[in-house]
Amino acid sequence: MRPGIKDETLGMWLGVVGVAMFAITLPMTRLATGSQDAPQLSPWFVTLGRAALAGVLSAVFLLVTRSPRPAPHQWRPLGIAVLGNAVGFPLLLAYALRVVTASHAAVVTALLPLVTAAVAARVLHQRARLGFWLCAIAGSLLVVVFSVLRASQAGHGFGFEWADLLLVGAVVAASFGYIYGAQVTPSLGAERVICWVCVMALPVTLPATLALWPRQPVATSAWLAFVYVGMFSMWIGFFAWYRGLALGGALRVSQTQLLQPFLSILASIPLLGEPLDVVTLGFAIAVVSTVVVGKRLSQPASPATNPAQAAAPKMTPAAARKASPHGR
Repeated sequence: MRPGIKDETLGMWLGVVGVAMFAITLPMTRLATGSQDAPQLSPWFVTLGRAALAGVLSAVFLLVTRSPRPAPHQWRPLGIAVLGNAVGFPLLLAYALRVVTASHAAVVTALLPLVTAAVAARVLHQRARLGFWLCAIAGSLLVVVFSVLRASQAGHGFGFEWADLLLVGAVVAASFGYIYGAQVTPSLGAERVICWVCVMALPVTLPATLALWPRQPVATSAWLAFVYVGMFSMWIGFFAWYRGLALGGALRVSQTQLLQPFLSILASIPLLGEPLDVVTLGFAIAVVSTVVVGKRLSQPASPATNPAQAAAPKMTPAAARKASPHGR
């Protein structure tokens, strides 16, 4: 077994764990914000409040572990991660879910793995063979087709509107946040990356959360959903996700996000009462297949052997010493 295989495998599994936690974010955000007809917590409160909750937990973690401050060159990628993961993605998602259903949102957010891989290739200069990109595109298309079919079966339809633009913005914001966070993970540590991201935002998120605290009655389910997106979506999930991106490679591990819409649907069965059918299982198997094949194709090709060297007969050690000018 060549060095690094164990780390890559562990990275893939950590990526799956992180994606599983993130998958519940969509139905939980829907529960937290409610709909236009039955609003609960405001999107601004959910966005800033979940970051504030994670920020307080992060400050405690950093103090208990006596974590050093980031180096000067690490503040910029951390700042981009703040804008992408702590503000951009949750805010745009929360506003979009006030208008569209979770199934509708899955159509657009299914593009997250492909966008993340593209950002990884651009920012981290990670390259893969053509087969990897074909698998990534195929997997993304499978997810999009499935989401469109599911939304159509539910009678929600599919049409681009301003809410879809918000979802596209959320995908782009999350992708940049993921990759720039992964950029400093090897030197700073996965846990410290998300902790510093949340702590950096704390001077804004904490007072804003207190100022936006709801004055109207809010359902218990909305509060529980808010706690989830603050603790797991914004904090604990990133412990596994950033570590997975660092160990397994951001370009490869990002493809585990293809599973996220299906995991969201599974979580929506108890949360939103949506049924599970054979079509869901069939598409899930197909997407998992593209992830597995894509992971294999993402491995760099072995160096080509020089034809002349391959054709040359092997020499014994004694013959080599005689042929070498320094053989004696």
